[in-house]
Parts: sequence; structure tokens; C-alpha cells
Amino acid sequence: MIKEISKNDLGECSKVIRESFKTVANEFNITEENAPRYVAFATTEEKLTEQYDNGRKMFAYFDAEKIVGFYAIEINDNVCELNNLCVLPEYRQKGIGKKLLEHCFEIAHSLKADKITISIVEENKKLKEWYIKFGFTPVYTRKYDFFPFTCGYMKKILLK
Repeated sequence: MIKEISKNDLGECSKVIRESFKTVANEFNITEENAPRYVAFATTEEKLTEQYDNGRKMFAYFDAEKIVGFYAIEINDNVCELNNLCVLPEYRQKGIGKKLLEHCFEIAHSLKADKITISIVEENKKLKEWYIKFGFTPVYTRKYDFFPFTCGYMKKILLK
């Protein structure tokens, strides 16, 4: 079941984000030393609280009372930025990511967004193909000095 989270859930959500993104970090040799700003290392309850207080909408997938998936969106000028869509490793391959993404589409549509943007680890071809399957298209890539990977930016145009 997907529902908007409360402030009381932010600690658990930060743990789910860090644990989920650590599998990508391990696969692509992203470490706290070479990328301290990477989501698997930089996400804290305090950071999520600040985003929550600034109006970012956050949703979680619950298995009974346990949070096993998460995403956040922020809307600016009819564009939804999707952040931190993730599922705990032991819950993957069960359609939870797809349900979270489809839920995001519904929320973005209800907010009258024209498009959704995301950024990913460009080298993660499997994830890139997954987003393409749901209608996202690559827009550009960018290499930052503070990351040992390339950031890939994608968008999905929403139909009215």
C-alpha cells in the first residue's frame, strides 16, 4: 500500500533510502570516500525533514507497518522532479518500483505537471532501460568533480 508519509516516518525513510541505494553504490564502486554526497551516504533524517518542511511530497510503500519503498517529488513551474525512488533489496522484483512510479505519475498529473524529471547514475544501464520502458527519455549527461560516475538526466512528458 502506498501512502503519503508523516513526519514521524522520516527516520525510517532515510534508512530505506540509504539501504536501497547502497546496492548501486556497491555495484558501481561508489564509496563514502569518493562520493560523500551520494544519496546512499548523504541522506539523513534531518535532510529529509528539511525537504519535508519545505513542501516536498514524500510517499512510501508499506508492507504491513514496514516501509519497504519510497519516493519524493517536488513541483516547480509545472515540472515534477522525482527523487530517491527506491525499494529495499529483499523486496525487489515484486512490482513495487513499478507501483511507486505509476503512483508518482498520478500525483504529478493531479498537481497539473507537464513533465517529470529524474537523474540517475548514467552507467546503470539496467535502471536507465527500466525508466525508458515507462516513457522517460534521456536528455543529457553531466560529469561532476564530486562524483566518480556520470549523472544522467531524463524526462517524461505527461499527457493531459
